[in-house]
Amino acid sequence: MAAQASTSKSPNSKAATDTLKTRAKPKTDAKSKTRAKSKADAKPKADTKPKTDAKSKADAKPKADAKPKADAKSKADAKSKTDAKPKAATNEVGTPVDKKGRIEKSFYEKQLEKLQTELVKLQTWVKHRGLRVLVIFEGRDAAGKGGAIKTISAPLNPRGCRVVALGTPTEREKSQWYFQRYVTHLPAAGEIVLFDRSWYNRAGVEHVMGFCTKPEYEEFLESCPEFERMLVRAGIVLVKYWFSVSDEHQESRFRDRATTPSKRWKISPMDLEARARWVDFSRAKDAMFDRTDKSDAPWWVVEADDKRRARLNCIQHLLSQVSYEDVLPRDRLTFPPRQKDKGYKRPPREKQRFVPERY
Repeated sequence: MAAQASTSKSPNSKAATDTLKTRAKPKTDAKSKTRAKSKADAKPKADTKPKTDAKSKADAKPKADAKPKADAKSKADAKSKTDAKPKAATNEVGTPVDKKGRIEKSFYEKQLEKLQTELVKLQTWVKHRGLRVLVIFEGRDAAGKGGAIKTISAPLNPRGCRVVALGTPTEREKSQWYFQRYVTHLPAAGEIVLFDRSWYNRAGVEHVMGFCTKPEYEEFLESCPEFERMLVRAGIVLVKYWFSVSDEHQESRFRDRATTPSKRWKISPMDLEARARWVDFSRAKDAMFDRTDKSDAPWWVVEADDKRRARLNCIQHLLSQVSYEDVLPRDRLTFPPRQKDKGYKRPPREKQRFVPERY
């Protein structure tokens, strides 16, 4: 009976358990229920707007003046277009020129340096083989002959390259065979001779200005081709250049010389007279070409309105007229030691005259 009493529950204990369960649950009064229901049934106000961040606003409604954001590549392309230099102007053969249509100075100097190096090679070859080279420069006044001659001779050894510019013939020379005073200046073996005007004075200035007779003029045109043929047969390399300049450029150069003291000497009374007889000199030049432009001694015309271009073209062509090889010395130079000072004393400076240093 005792065991049975311990395992079975009494009615009183069951009631106590139910009471405890009831106490564990929170009591919800009527007022709380009413509040919860009112919150659930409540609707948002009509003027309430959902919150959005700044980025959403910008995406939803872009400004009227807003521009699309450029990527890095577009920026780089735009910068390269801005920084890009305008394409340099060129002439008909693709050479860069300046605003005045002349060859750019930087390009000219770079090309000239190369060509002058080739001229040194040419002179070395001429001396090595004992060649004789004669170059004649003719053309209008102020056509740029003198500048071309200086440019060619500048890098060369003056002992092997001579410039011949004869003046008015003396009375004795006038009585000689016409070509005689020029023959003494012809090149010897290993020499290059540049004639700044030549025997063609008779076909030009002497004929137009009346310094020779009509028979003397005709005799020259007849004998000149034969004389030059003799030179070529003798082994002389003969090259003849005519520098051509337009009347507009010649007029501009004349006026520049007239106003520049260092160039004033270049204008002579004869030049002014020749300027006045432009057409007569044109006819004389045409007749000269017709009678003296031969296959064994042809004329080569150099367009000389642009002096830089004329010089480069002339030098390039001259180099092509002589078949030469590069025989410049390549051995390394060994400098001997300087003589030792064995009691040498320089004289006092007070006993010598020095050029004043004003610069």
